[in-house]
Amino acid sequence: MIKGLLKIGFSDIIGLSISALFWFFLATLIEPDEFGEIFYFLGIAGIASYISLIGTQNSIIVYVAKKVKIQSTLYLLSLIAGGISSIVLIMIFYRVDISLILLGYIINTLALGDLLGKKLYNSYSKYFLIQKILTVIFGFGFYYLFDIEGIIFALALSYIAYAIRVYKGFKESKINFALLKPRLGFITNNYVMILTQGSTKNIDKLIIAPLVGFSFLGNYALAIQVVGIMGIFTTILFKYTLTHDVNGISNTKLKLVILLLSIGIAVFAYLFSPIIIPEFFPKYSEAVTAIQIMGFSVIPATISTIYTSKFLGLEKSKFVFISKIISLVTMIISMVILGSILGIFGLVIAFVLSYFMEAIVFVLINQKSNLR
Repeated sequence: MIKGLLKIGFSDIIGLSISALFWFFLATLIEPDEFGEIFYFLGIAGIASYISLIGTQNSIIVYVAKKVKIQSTLYLLSLIAGGISSIVLIMIFYRVDISLILLGYIINTLALGDLLGKKLYNSYSKYFLIQKILTVIFGFGFYYLFDIEGIIFALALSYIAYAIRVYKGFKESKINFALLKPRLGFITNNYVMILTQGSTKNIDKLIIAPLVGFSFLGNYALAIQVVGIMGIFTTILFKYTLTHDVNGISNTKLKLVILLLSIGIAVFAYLFSPIIIPEFFPKYSEAVTAIQIMGFSVIPATISTIYTSKFLGLEKSKFVFISKIISLVTMIISMVILGSILGIFGLVIAFVLSYFMEAIVFVLINQKSNLR
């Protein structure tokens, strides 16, 4: 078990650090409003990718771990939906790059689900790190060649290696729609749950841009990158524990350690971000308060991750869906209300509030369901 955890942990820490450094360095090269505009369109592509992903990563992980040969069927449905979504985005925004990054997100999710479900941690590490390295190579290459207009194109191209894995997935199992019927409930619940979760991760950008402009969205996006680094151990935890929860292995001590670590990281960010951020990102002064407040979302996010892994392992995706939909509704309503009243401060409070609501709902469901 420890070897698997270390393999995932090493690749995620190195890979996400490479990605974060790319975004941090890019933030020093461009203005906050330009940085915000990039993330606005990435948010649109992100939501479209979740709409298209009928074969969610969690569904693929669970069924691959159970050796149910359904992944190629889910791949096909997701890619067809992704193709339709990409055409719609081109028609609305007249931008090919958004459509390409949408397809990149889809093949990334499908490929990683297969690798994690099979516990191919070495292969997972290779693919993950290759994509992050390509992000830097293509990202800066396209930036210096085409300015900021090339950034999203570069990000889309970085996912090309995952196409190889998806192709192998099609060869390993036949398309069989008969496998869908007895599993339609779990797949549907998981799809709606992941769509809700994905919307929660991206809808904030679509709300913030028209409400307070691209400049603050740029500051907010920088804060999101910092919070993403803070939550890296939670991300690793979920990728590792889901396949074990499927097989009844709870890893309780590991989950407790990650929770305590998340608390320490949140406190550290609150204390030191006013010192670190102005030093490295002088143009992003509004990001300091955002990071201090948003950093505490790591704690409820870890709690939610623990329960998400547990319930999905038991194929109780409806419990996860309930928590995610409440989190999404909380974010939308609180961002509109608090953002209108308190401005930037209200928006970051709404962000954290949505995560705490999700964690509270998970705890209440777990207590009432009496699942062990």
